[in-house]
Amino acid sequence: MRQYSSDLTPPWKKTEPAPEVPAEPGLVVEEPGSGFCGAVIRCEAGTVTLEDRFGKHRVFPMEPRGFLLEGRAVTLVRPTGQAPVRPTRTASGSVAVPSARARVARAGRIYVEGRHDAELVEKVWGDDLRVEGVVVEYLEGVDDLPSIVADFAPGPDARLGILVDHLVPGTKEWRIAESVTSEHALVVGHPYIDIWEAVKPSAVGIPGWPRVPHGQDWKTGVCRALGWPENTGAVWQAILKRVSSYRDLEPELLGRVEELIDFVTV
Repeated sequence: MRQYSSDLTPPWKKTEPAPEVPAEPGLVVEEPGSGFCGAVIRCEAGTVTLEDRFGKHRVFPMEPRGFLLEGRAVTLVRPTGQAPVRPTRTASGSVAVPSARARVARAGRIYVEGRHDAELVEKVWGDDLRVEGVVVEYLEGVDDLPSIVADFAPGPDARLGILVDHLVPGTKEWRIAESVTSEHALVVGHPYIDIWEAVKPSAVGIPGWPRVPHGQDWKTGVCRALGWPENTGAVWQAILKRVSSYRDLEPELLGRVEELIDFVTV
């Protein structure tokens, strides 16, 4: 007798099986039902936990064809071996892209006031900046900022962002920033006298940054008040080593740097 399959689904309605992909930590996928997109951080008991770019976690069942990988349906499976765990976040808190190459540098730039500022921005946002192709350059001061902006000649395809220390209404820095009027240049700043203050005291192991009398060099005054060596370059390198991610920085700095990155990459 002729044998018939119990599956009566017409051939044209059958779905091809999706490729199986190990749910390795750091793999970025999308759950199409909810639109949730994130990196794999955990896989256990038939479920996978994803973390999106805002740090939100969601747990999903690992069903056949349950996820999209680069726009294609895949079936996530539990890894067979213990793969090396890759960071799912950059130091700035963004989703890491382990295989991404540095983008060719944009015409736009971000200028920051001081070498220490540039080193801190590089340490926390360096991975993001390379992916976006943004170059950060440091200024030795902002007294000549209007002419610096004019020499750069910012335009729609070459935007310029500037990060200024101690940008508080009524200060000299505030008046200089107000004199920059190009719609393709953005000047923002934090309220701290020096970028050192943008590092949370808890990250450095002190109860707070000391107040330095007006007219005294701020860095030198801080070192004296805390009993640190007055070699400010060496002290800064010690402070910088204590910074591992955005969590070690004050939000007044975080928001301004993110604003500049968004501005020059729009």
